[in-house]
Amino acid sequence: MKRVFTLAALLLGHAVFAAERGPAVPDYPAEQVAPRTYVIHGPVGYPTAENQGFMNNPAFVLTADGVVVIDPGSSVQTGEMVLRQIRKLTGQKVLAVLNTHVHGDHWLGNQAFRDADPAVAIYGHPNMIAGIEAGVGDSWVANMDQLTAGATRGTRVVGPNTAVQDGDSVSFGGITFRFLHFGIAHSNSDLMIEVPQEQVLFLADNATNRRIIRMDDGRFSGNIATLDAATQVKARVLVPGHGKTGDWTLVQAYRDYLAELKAAVKTHYDAGLSDFEMKPQVAAALARFADWPGFDDELGKHISLALLEIEAESF
Repeated sequence: MKRVFTLAALLLGHAVFAAERGPAVPDYPAEQVAPRTYVIHGPVGYPTAENQGFMNNPAFVLTADGVVVIDPGSSVQTGEMVLRQIRKLTGQKVLAVLNTHVHGDHWLGNQAFRDADPAVAIYGHPNMIAGIEAGVGDSWVANMDQLTAGATRGTRVVGPNTAVQDGDSVSFGGITFRFLHFGIAHSNSDLMIEVPQEQVLFLADNATNRRIIRMDDGRFSGNIATLDAATQVKARVLVPGHGKTGDWTLVQAYRDYLAELKAAVKTHYDAGLSDFEMKPQVAAALARFADWPGFDDELGKHISLALLEIEAESF
């Protein structure tokens, strides 16, 4: 009887564990944007039960020796979907995973690749590694689970195990990946990734394509300076953190948003208005961006953050 009870308990525990794992993310197409480079363009929006938390642009590069993955998404389910798309094109080994910054919608998919190969190297900025060690990853896992009504459940924190900084590069199968970090921009851990042979630049969340995103961990001045520095890179294909892959016009448009918002806030701050009081005027000044997803949700927060930044710069 004791043995039967134990077996039943084990089976029940397995059923509970299985039920606690979120469903698979449907396949999204991998779009070829350069000879060896593919991007899976995620939905443009916030994490929801409908999109299962998938909202970024996972990408991968096929080298002579294997596959290099960039930002595999917001959950183990998204990472598994990315791996399925890779397997439709090649049976080559995944050699490395490159993470652009600490926000979990870009890297929690690491787990799928570590599950597939416990030895796979995962690269990230030292500030990202420090943030995860301080608990940022756990917060992202919890937030994604809540925002998606459990669709990302089963995801665990698997951060980078190899630190890279500005100017560092790694090569796989004749393809070079150069890391660029110009200080605090969208966050303190941003890595843009240049692939010279492909003329591709992964922008991370330093620029999006017609999408307004959070700046809670960033600086407007630093983000603008980072995009200015990025113009020195000789690339023709620009992959944003969110939104469709494009060219340098997407970078200019996002820079315009950041610069025009900060300039408008400065004007009204100098006139003595509070962040709440100036919001209608700032919104009017930025009317050409009003149809970008996230504008209404983020504008008030961006005004407050820009005002704090302007106050700090005045001392």
